[in-house]
Amino acid sequence: MTVQNTPPFFDVRARGFRARATVDAVLALLEARTRALTAEAVPLLEAAGRVLAEPVVSAVDVPGFARSAMDGFAVRAADTAAPRALAVVGESFPARPFLGELPPGGAVRITTGAPIPVGADAVLMAEFAQLEPDGRVTPRAPLATGKHVVRVGEDVAKGREVLRAGRRLRPQDVGLLASIGAATVRAVRRPRVAILVTGNELLPPGALPEGFKIVDSNSPMLAALAARDGADLLSVRYVRDDYTAVRDAIRDAAEGADVVLVSGGTSVGAEDHAPRAVAELGELAVHGVALRPAGPLGVGFLARAHVFLIPGNPVSCLCAYDLFAGRVVRRLGGRSWELPYAKITLRVAERITSAAGRVDYVRVTRGSDGVAPVASGGASNLSGAVAADGFVLVPADRDALAPGEVADVWLYDL
Repeated sequence: MTVQNTPPFFDVRARGFRARATVDAVLALLEARTRALTAEAVPLLEAAGRVLAEPVVSAVDVPGFARSAMDGFAVRAADTAAPRALAVVGESFPARPFLGELPPGGAVRITTGAPIPVGADAVLMAEFAQLEPDGRVTPRAPLATGKHVVRVGEDVAKGREVLRAGRRLRPQDVGLLASIGAATVRAVRRPRVAILVTGNELLPPGALPEGFKIVDSNSPMLAALAARDGADLLSVRYVRDDYTAVRDAIRDAAEGADVVLVSGGTSVGAEDHAPRAVAELGELAVHGVALRPAGPLGVGFLARAHVFLIPGNPVSCLCAYDLFAGRVVRRLGGRSWELPYAKITLRVAERITSAAGRVDYVRVTRGSDGVAPVASGGASNLSGAVAADGFVLVPADRDALAPGEVADVWLYDL
C-alpha cells in the first residue's frame, strides 16, 4: 500500500498485512495534512503553556515613568562631584511622588520603584549616604548621571514586539504580558482529544485484575501523554468488541474531537473492527507500518478529525503515540512537530538487535558505558518502559546496532 493514494479497503483479519507503509511515509502524510488550529482569546491567568497565535506588540512604555532602582536619595549627579552635605527636602514613595522640582543642592528620600523627582538624575544608595546630625545627607562617592535610575521604556519600549507568534508561554512571559496591560492573548486553540478503548477483556483503571480480565492501562497513559502535549481530553469511552458499536463510537467521537485515539482492535484478529469502521466512515489512509512495536497502526481521517488506530499492547500504544499521534496533537496546538524528549548521543554498550526493513523502537537503560536494551522488551510489558531511561530508533536499513557504535537516544526524563 502507499499513503499517497489510498487503496480499496483490505481486511487483514485472519489474513495478515499484504504490505506496510514506511515510518517516513506515514510521517510525511501526517505532516502534510496537519495544521495549527484557529486562534481564541485566552484570559491572562490561563495563558501559561498556551501557544501564541499572533505576535504581541506593546502599546505602552514599561516603565512609563523614570523610577528608582534602589532605596536611598534622589539627587542631581553634579551635586555629588565634590563632598558636600545635601538638604533633604522631601520624600518619594511608590504612587506617592515628590511634588515639585528638586532644587540644586537638595536630595529627596526615595524607595525602590518610586518616581524620580523632576530635576533629579541619579539615586544615592542608602548604604553610601552619610546622615548628618542636622538631617542633611553627604554622598560618600560621586555618582554618574543615570546611576540607579530606571529609564522610561527601559524594560519595554512602546511599539516593541515583546513575544512572537508560535511561542509557548512561560510564567515569566505571562508576567511580561501583565506588565504591558494585556488582559487576554490570542492563542492557538487546544486540540480536543477523545479516547476509545476496545476489548471485552478490559476493566477500567482502579479495578483489580480478576479471572481472565485485565485492567486498561492504555487510556490513563494516553490521557497523560495528550495532556503533556497540550490537549483537552474530551472523554474516555469503553467499547465492546462489536463492529456496529465500534463504528458508532468512532463516528460519535469524531464529531467533537480533533483527534480520536482508538486503543485496540486494529490487528488481524476476528474482533479487530476499527480499520473497517474507519474505512466505511471516512478515509483509512494507512493500515500497517514497518515498525516494531506498533506495526498494526492505522491512520484515518473523518471530516476534520485525525483518527489513530493504536495497537492494544501497552508498549505498542506508547510507541504509536510517541512517533505519530503525539506529533499531530502538538502541531494542532501550535507546538513543535519534533519529539518532546531531550536527544543525546551515547555509545551502545550491548548489541541492540532489529530486523532490516522496519524501524525498531527499543527501550534502553543508560549506564556508565553507554546504553543497553531493557531486559523485558515485549510489547505487552509496560514495566520495561518504566525501567527504561529512553529509547533508540534503529533505522530500517539496519539489523542491529553493535557495541561501540554511537546512537541517538531520546530520554523520557530530562
